[in-house]
Amino acid sequence: MSEPVNAAVFGVGSMGRHHARVYSELPNVNLVGVHDADEETAKSVARDHGTRAIGMDAALLEADIASVAVPTEYHYAVTRDCIDHGVDALVEKPFVADPAEGKELLAEASAADVTLQVGHIERFNPAVRTLSEIVSDLDIIAVDARRLGPPPEGRSVDDSAVMDLMIHDIDVLLSLVDDDVESVAALGARDNRYASANIEFESGIVAGLTASRVTQEKVRTLSITAADCRVNVDYTDQTVEIHRHSTPEYIEENGDLRYRHESIVERPTVETGEPLKNELRSFVRAATTDGTPVVTGEDGLRVVELARQVDGLAASGERVAAETEVRPR
Repeated sequence: MSEPVNAAVFGVGSMGRHHARVYSELPNVNLVGVHDADEETAKSVARDHGTRAIGMDAALLEADIASVAVPTEYHYAVTRDCIDHGVDALVEKPFVADPAEGKELLAEASAADVTLQVGHIERFNPAVRTLSEIVSDLDIIAVDARRLGPPPEGRSVDDSAVMDLMIHDIDVLLSLVDDDVESVAALGARDNRYASANIEFESGIVAGLTASRVTQEKVRTLSITAADCRVNVDYTDQTVEIHRHSTPEYIEENGDLRYRHESIVERPTVETGEPLKNELRSFVRAATTDGTPVVTGEDGLRVVELARQVDGLAASGERVAAETEVRPR
């Protein structure tokens, strides 16, 4: 980029303030201002990152690109304003509250030639990037993902564990398995602050996802069972391990015959880095080159539709009585 790109951030709460920080650090990006319903918060974040608190109308006139990090219920309205002003937008997850609104935004953005990217940050986790490079070589049988932890300190979370946490793994799952979903089942507990889902694809691949805001241990992992290996990903440590079995063999030592079957663990090189910085750098590149974002609006809409289905099933409480009676011993 020969000319600096003007960026704005709408909503500088727990996530948006980090968008402001990263924009202020990226080369050839000029953070023209931040906007928030809480003016004092906007002024504080602006001071921290060498910019100014700014009105929405002024920001839309000055910005070339913007991050939409307001609460989900306002995603549609703010993103629509961006499109109307020709401002390319990165919309934090979930893309929209209502899929119908998402479809409308996609049509409007296409007509206005505005770039829309959805903020599914785990796609930019270096470990997931490494996984995406090897997944085409895998004969996938099953995927298991766990995203667990206690409630965040200092802020309330209105979304369920599905819409707040599991939605990340739904996005990664759909990016890894290029197939249509055949069936979905889900269970929830504690008002869906704990939820598990089983997803089956038309190809026969199955996935088990668990998300929790009531677990007193932070876990962020994904595992793939493939025909010839098991791949373990740790989002937090940004590591990938591939577990294989060697060919069994018999070894003779001092006249004794021993059987050996070793387990081989491969650890591909993962270039560590901050996922948010990777994400915003990628967004700037897509917006300035008219390229296709890594996570498109269509991707974000598909994830919302599946996540809402899982959330509804988990909340419905519908159960089928067990046919086998369990009796105490």
